[in-house]
Parts: sequence; C-alpha cells; structure tokens
Amino acid sequence: QEQPVESGGGSVQAGESLSLSCGISGFPYSAYTLAWFRQAPGKEREGVAAIDGDGRRTAKNSVKDRFTISLDNAKKTLYLQLDSLKPEDTATYYCARSTLGLAGTQALAASNYHYWGQGTQVTVSS
Repeated sequence: QEQPVESGGGSVQAGESLSLSCGISGFPYSAYTLAWFRQAPGKEREGVAAIDGDGRRTAKNSVKDRFTISLDNAKKTLYLQLDSLKPEDTATYYCARSTLGLAGTQALAASNYHYWGQGTQVTVSS
C-alpha cells in the first residue's frame, strides 16, 4: 500500500503541543521527499515542513520556530512536533510523499507530491 497513514491529531489549548506521526510503507526509497501539509476550512492546502533523502529540511516561515519535522528510518515513520500551538494552526494535517528529491519552495508545493494520507485533525482553541 502506497498511501501514508497519519495519526496523533487532537484538540488542545493555545500554547500546548502535539506530535503527529505518519507511517510510510515501502520505505526507504532511492529518491524521495516527505512532507506535512495542512488545510484549514475554506483555504488552500499549504506546505508546513519537508525532509528529503539527504536529511535536508524545509519549513514554512510562520512555523519553523515552533514545528519540527523528523524521520525515523528504522521505524519508517515521519513525525511532526508542533509546539506553542496557535488557533491559526487549526487545520487538517496531511502526510505526503514525493518520488523526487526536493528542496526550498519546491519541497512545500503540493503539486510535487504523489502519495497522500487521509489527514488528521488538529484543533487549537484560545
């Protein structure tokens, strides 16, 4: 099965933390980029953070000091640690895999990703 599987969403208060996980089947790959995206109601899907096969990380400016992406190769699991959450972080968070090695703005462009999870909801109340 190629589809990533997310877990770990929930409802928290502003300032609290959450950790999201994503199981990646068939890992490792010869070339790849793994990423987290999010989509709030009425808004476009946006890239949050990405990591490629060389360990290069890219993150959206508004979250790079609060969110951390990491990859456990042995467990075939991608993580996103969300700290100091804000109400504007409320969204459905998606895990995605590209068959390309991507960096910079390309790593946060949804059109470059080929496999998507079903999403997990994160709700932050003030």
